[in-house]
Amino acid sequence: MLLEGSCHCGSVSFRVESSTPYPYQACYCSICRKTAGGGGFAINLGADANTLEVEGRESISVYNAKLYDRGEGDDAPASEAERNFCRFCGSFLWLFSPSYPELVHPFASAIDTPLPKPPQHIRLMLNYAAPWCEIPEAPDEIHYPEYPEESLEDWHRRHALGG
Repeated sequence: MLLEGSCHCGSVSFRVESSTPYPYQACYCSICRKTAGGGGFAINLGADANTLEVEGRESISVYNAKLYDRGEGDDAPASEAERNFCRFCGSFLWLFSPSYPELVHPFASAIDTPLPKPPQHIRLMLNYAAPWCEIPEAPDEIHYPEYPEESLEDWHRRHALGG
């Protein structure tokens, strides 16, 4: 599926092919909560990094989050994951990790293409959720204290949604 996205101010737009376009995972870690906002969570999709086309690349900045669970202050190491955002309006656009160079993870909130509704929702990194977050409870909700073992691709395959 072709995903087209943009920042809020229109300085950056992008397109990328995804075989895993269902926005089913909501991450409650402090990095996602503080950098991407939302209801205390961020939702990332999976896409083929080789198909990423960007207009306005000069307006993009990259943030490598500090891993405060592995150190304090200046001693906290920086994540290798690159959070790409618009340097003008601050919209987070996608995450790229050199450990998985074939993938890019667009933020669902930056996608302008109508996304399909997932048949199930996974809430992850709940050990790090802010105390004010209300975590939905429903038959189609699955909760994880940290990361699930199942990949985005495996989840899509299990639900016969491509991948």
